[in-house]
Amino acid sequence: MSALQCDVLVLGSGAGGLSTAVTAATLGLSVILCEKEDVFGGTTAWSGGWMWLPCNPLARRAGIVENADAPRTYLRNELGKHYDAGKVDALIEHGPRMIEFFERNTSMRFIDGNRIPDFHTTQGAGSGGRSVCAMPFDGRALGPLIDTLRPPLTDMTISGMAIASGQDLAHFFNATRSARSAWHVTKRFAAFALHKLRHGRSMHLVNGNALVARLLKSAADLGVRLETRAKAVDLIRDGARVIGACIEMNGVPRDVIARRGVVLACGGYPHDRARRARTFAYTPSGDEHWSAAPRSNTGDGVRIGEAAGAHFDASLKAPAAWAPVSLVPKREGDAVAFAHLVERAKPGVIAVTRAGRRFVNEASSYYDFVSAMIDATPPGEEACAWLVCDHRFQRRYGLGAAKPFPFPLHRHERTGYLKTAPTIEALARQCGIDARALSETIAAYNAHAKDGADPHFHKGSTPYNRIQGDASHEPNPCVAPIVDGPFHAVKVLPGSLGTFAGLATDSRARVLDATRTPIPGLYAVGNDAASMMGGHYPAGGITLGPAMTFGYLAGHDLARPADTDADTNTDNALSLSSHARTIP
Repeated sequence: MSALQCDVLVLGSGAGGLSTAVTAATLGLSVILCEKEDVFGGTTAWSGGWMWLPCNPLARRAGIVENADAPRTYLRNELGKHYDAGKVDALIEHGPRMIEFFERNTSMRFIDGNRIPDFHTTQGAGSGGRSVCAMPFDGRALGPLIDTLRPPLTDMTISGMAIASGQDLAHFFNATRSARSAWHVTKRFAAFALHKLRHGRSMHLVNGNALVARLLKSAADLGVRLETRAKAVDLIRDGARVIGACIEMNGVPRDVIARRGVVLACGGYPHDRARRARTFAYTPSGDEHWSAAPRSNTGDGVRIGEAAGAHFDASLKAPAAWAPVSLVPKREGDAVAFAHLVERAKPGVIAVTRAGRRFVNEASSYYDFVSAMIDATPPGEEACAWLVCDHRFQRRYGLGAAKPFPFPLHRHERTGYLKTAPTIEALARQCGIDARALSETIAAYNAHAKDGADPHFHKGSTPYNRIQGDASHEPNPCVAPIVDGPFHAVKVLPGSLGTFAGLATDSRARVLDATRTPIPGLYAVGNDAASMMGGHYPAGGITLGPAMTFGYLAGHDLARPADTDADTNTDNALSLSSHARTIP
């Protein structure tokens, strides 16, 4: 069988891979995109879809104009020795251009996150204007491609209906307290029921599902060849240059020759047990970790990149984007990792160790929460914690996969996922928590929580805490007593949304070898590339924002004329944008 030919071969179909493919195709290159699974979207399709992009056009249009030195200052303070000036400059300068490029040339449309603050309050932190997300999308516009879009993660939806963060989610929380919210929720359920009847799934796509859908439609409109069940096996080289890859297409090996280059975008290594064991210090066996990323993200891109001489950078502060997860039992077998991203900041829940003591501001970021949980675990013990609340809280906000009223709790109680007891002491015994210590902890917490205070861990003290809380609860949107039995608890464990450690790249997404020299014809974006944040997590969207931006930069670099100096400044390469076709 003869080899397939193209200008650019992209391996992986998350935001980074699709951004590269769409950019390169817009600039006139022929592109083949190969996805290992039978659905497109990778981890992006399961994500919230937010992108951290300071100085973005949507913020400017809303009158939020900040000097680029502010986000630079914030990252310099947050990242410390891991601050990479070249990559930071590339993100801040080209992130806004990426948005304008996609708005002008593709089906991508964005909504702002102008009220979303950065995670921390160090100098340069933003109180808003640095986040964007894909605009909701009607899946029917994808045509037959809708069947190849990875659906949202079931346990993070209501029977498959995804809820967008922000006002949509607020309406669902307030459906029993507000006629306006009840009407919003009723319309959403009615539309969902109709879509399920006609199409077998929701066609109102939001969050990361909308991002992937818009990129997929753009890729299809631009003639990108989209292949599923196409696993990358090895890279093909001509001397030092990467000129293609061997791909198993439906189980049959086939060479794909890429005249301009190959882009690794396979989603990192969250389910590569052996590499986890080498890079995750708290889990020497590689088993004590649960990722919310798709099971197929097993490090293929990293592995074949290393075989071609790429340097794997594990020198980051943390190797993964930590997030607390609980394990939801399933009838069909393995439990599913549920990422706790929402309820921890709400008023009336605390987190405790097996010793019955709090260890963290529960409203802090998911990354900070897990970092604190690992630090609080004595050597040799299982890293874990318990989220503890009363019945009022669970019925109002839910607890993990156990959704709020009117959804029943019996299934989760029956499987042991949700622990329920009439008293705090009985709950502690069910969970294996020190009962006396837990009672003392809750008594100490309640003594101040009745006044909305948390002098021990300062829950609700930062803008990020407060926006994640319940604005209708006063005086502190993140703090309320735990008093009304029965009481509930869910066990949480160290998990991740993806990996940070990965292949070393430069500010143009070119893969580097051990001498920091670019490997000709090889690029890496998304989680196959080592995070430009150096293993830190300063804000929501610091994975997808860089993935989209460096995908865009890789697409431009690949479109650079062959006779251009390899070290030409990226700005010169971006002059090709003027030749991009405009799509109505």
